[in-house]
Amino acid sequence: MSHPLLAFLRGVRHKTDMPRKRFLSPFTWPVLSFGVVIIVGAVLLSLPASCRDGAQLSLIDACFLATSAVCVTGLTPIDISAVLSPLGKAVLLCLFQLGGVGVMTYTSLVFLLWRNHVPFNSREAVGQALLWGDFSLAGFLKQVLGLVLGIETVTALALWWYDPVFFYPFSAVFHAVSAFCNAGFSLCSANLMPWHDDVMVNVIIAGSVFLGAIGFGVLREFLGICTGGRLGAPSRRLSRFRRLVIKTSLMLVVVGFVLIFSLEYLREGSRLSFDSAWELAGVVLFHTAAARTAGFSTVDVTLFSQASLLVLMSLMFIGGGPGSCAGGIKVVAFRVLVGYIASQFRADRQIVLEGRGVPAENVSRALTLFFLYSITIALSLFLLNITESDFVADQARQPQGGLLFESLSALGTVGLSLNVTCTLSATGKGILMFCMFAGRMGMLSLLMAVQSLQAKKPYSVAEAQLPIG
Repeated sequence: MSHPLLAFLRGVRHKTDMPRKRFLSPFTWPVLSFGVVIIVGAVLLSLPASCRDGAQLSLIDACFLATSAVCVTGLTPIDISAVLSPLGKAVLLCLFQLGGVGVMTYTSLVFLLWRNHVPFNSREAVGQALLWGDFSLAGFLKQVLGLVLGIETVTALALWWYDPVFFYPFSAVFHAVSAFCNAGFSLCSANLMPWHDDVMVNVIIAGSVFLGAIGFGVLREFLGICTGGRLGAPSRRLSRFRRLVIKTSLMLVVVGFVLIFSLEYLREGSRLSFDSAWELAGVVLFHTAAARTAGFSTVDVTLFSQASLLVLMSLMFIGGGPGSCAGGIKVVAFRVLVGYIASQFRADRQIVLEGRGVPAENVSRALTLFFLYSITIALSLFLLNITESDFVADQARQPQGGLLFESLSALGTVGLSLNVTCTLSATGKGILMFCMFAGRMGMLSLLMAVQSLQAKKPYSVAEAQLPIG
């Protein structure tokens, strides 16, 4: 017969083990990993060695910059070229490289190389974040890193070859990683404005941004097609899902370009007046591609008309492809929502995309994602109206449009700014930090992380019809 004290200790250990296992579930592990990397990055950026002589970086700005880098957003309250030292810029580069590819991918790769084994938690989390279905995690991780490093290397070499003065080796690598990871950070104080009419730089950066925004699964299939299945995914043609991602992404760029170009070209007294329509078209096309995911800008975004800014905000809300470096609700969820609305008007019982019906579970997730993003934006705007105004005198210090644009840019991990971020209060920056973190992790991922901590109810309540509409 066992001793009563030993039996009590076994019971205590059993009770304490269950919450720990549930807390470190495959759904909470990515959230904790990103949080730890942000904290470490903030500490490193706040060190005196990370700043230039005579420059200082406050704790709140260090936290904001680390969050923006890990969440590959690009919003910054400081001029990184004037404040950060070479060490600080290197730390920033490492942070958005980690955030772009995913902390879980790197964590799994470390386990893979160290022990030739990936823990189940890491395997499931990486699978949910990057690709679903049966696949070889070891081969997948190697292909992901091969694609990432390959594209970034080609981009860096192209920038260095074209303009070795500004894009010296470190600068070329910094902008190449920032472009593919959709971070939008630049070592130039004016971002990419000096190259607004440089076709080569625009094509290199926009091309890398687009590749980083379509998703690793699409890149793997492209690699498999180009190599005859020897590398990447063993396929000879794009799957229906990949075709859906590419078609929707191109459609968003084309529609956004046509709308913004028409608005700016026909607007009298446009502050985006250029010498030719071709120059305006190049600027508009670059920002249409960047607005879905990256914060690079070749002109001051405040020069766009209010109608053009609404188009940019819509693109930021939609974002890029699933399993990519981009944020937003993602293009597949957008297509499902459009198909859902169209099916309601046609009285169809099923949504059909690329010749296949969409399961009801996917429709439910798309609707949940849309409402979560919408509620988060509305709540952020409400709180920013309180923190960024004289609440007693009811005098706003920031325009409504600027706060809405900044909130969408943060939640969509885009990084375009109307020059509002640097003027926000510490509380306002905290609100945007939460938006960036939620946008990078994904609202559904955060929801599933919260759900994994809740005990499931063993019963259901009887249903009753309600008058809707």
